[in-house]
Amino acid sequence: MSPSRGFTFKQFHIDHDRCAMKVGTDGILLGAWAPVEGARRVLDIGSGSGLIALMLAQRSGPDCQITGVELEAAALAQARENVAASPWASRVQMRGGAIQQHEAPPYDLIVSNPPYFGAGQGFEDSARAQARHRGSLDSRDLLDACDRLLAPRGRVALVLPTALADEIISSLPHYDLHELCYTAVITKSGKAANRVLLLLSRELNRCERGEIVIHSADGGYSNRYIQLTAPFYLKM
Repeated sequence: MSPSRGFTFKQFHIDHDRCAMKVGTDGILLGAWAPVEGARRVLDIGSGSGLIALMLAQRSGPDCQITGVELEAAALAQARENVAASPWASRVQMRGGAIQQHEAPPYDLIVSNPPYFGAGQGFEDSARAQARHRGSLDSRDLLDACDRLLAPRGRVALVLPTALADEIISSLPHYDLHELCYTAVITKSGKAANRVLLLLSRELNRCERGEIVIHSADGGYSNRYIQLTAPFYLKM
């Protein structure tokens, strides 16, 4: 199916024509990489189409409950439709509103593919602008929410541009959060990283550092990327 009509994965389908931000590599990487093992309560901040929430539902056990929070009304409605059509409708719920006002018992895992463009970058579509401009959710709002909603032994998994990852890391001393894993995302072998998969924890441990290369030098997907995403892509 063409990207404009949505994406069909091995176990579920995502329609995203009413969502400002479409299915993309960032979200797929986070959904495949975030450590969902043992988590019984999961929060997806800025859930968009529901992609990451459904990927985590596929990877988690039957006792894991997943909540997505989405501010934009059209995206929220479409995420609810995607969830209802999935095999995990009983385990995934989508809630509207801003994460700053979200109240709930602590979560074992919080994930987010947050907005990251500065206010100087414009978009013709206002919903896309809201989804990707940092005015509605800046790094402080994101860390405030994670610190407030994360369980004592919980983890936070984020996918971020490298500069925003550095900004988040520099702010951690103000929170009960610590860098646990920093995985640089390299689009093609030989190029510099432009994204980071960042894992935070309440516990202070030595940070594990590594990298994921998406495309090898010949243009094909790398073995590591195939390993991560094979449970989802139809042609892997």
